[in-house]
Amino acid sequence: MIPSVKVFEEYVNNLGINNNTHVIVYDNNAQFPLFSAQRVWMTFRSFGHEKVSILEGGLPKWIAENGPVTEKTETVPIGQYKSNFNSNLIKQMADIMNNLKNSEFQLVDARPEGRFKGIAPEPRDDTKPGCIPKSVNIPFMNTMNLNDQTMKSPEELRQLFQSAGVDLDKPVVFTCGSGTTACVLALASYLLGKENFAIYDGSWTEWYRDAPPELKLNVPHNFQYMTF
Repeated sequence: MIPSVKVFEEYVNNLGINNNTHVIVYDNNAQFPLFSAQRVWMTFRSFGHEKVSILEGGLPKWIAENGPVTEKTETVPIGQYKSNFNSNLIKQMADIMNNLKNSEFQLVDARPEGRFKGIAPEPRDDTKPGCIPKSVNIPFMNTMNLNDQTMKSPEELRQLFQSAGVDLDKPVVFTCGSGTTACVLALASYLLGKENFAIYDGSWTEWYRDAPPELKLNVPHNFQYMTF
């Protein structure tokens, strides 16, 4: 979940970050070098920090291209960061509930297709698969080149959204399992020039836990007996 202003400011100040700092985020997981980096990118943007970028392909690609690395830990002075939280970028469960009635935005789920359709397990034992009503599915991995985990071209990304019936000229909210891979789709839309997007921070984990049963689609009744 998104941290409080106090927690965020304290954390980034300890990293020596100031309001004029250009933050470059990267991942170091060989399988998903573009995975949680987008969540950090989205978090900085949510707190009003526009000067934030993602290192394409993460640390694995950097090393593969002979980029310099070090084992030294830098000592930096405490930053003087002051955030400007933009609540428009973060949706709560109440916003999703209201959208079922008034259709103010499109809801796009970033989870793998099987979890969205209720035929593959969720990674959390207390959560069954399924989806939120009126949502469509674009699995986040479909936005990446699998050979090096870089983002696909703008033309390919645009085709992904179009194939799912998503109109990028209208507001879009991205959801997933817990608010992480939704940010991959947020980045994809941003690379296409989209500005009016947001993420549902609680995502399916919160929705499954708190929403009425009739608002949980594709949830298998006898899930524990299913074979995957």
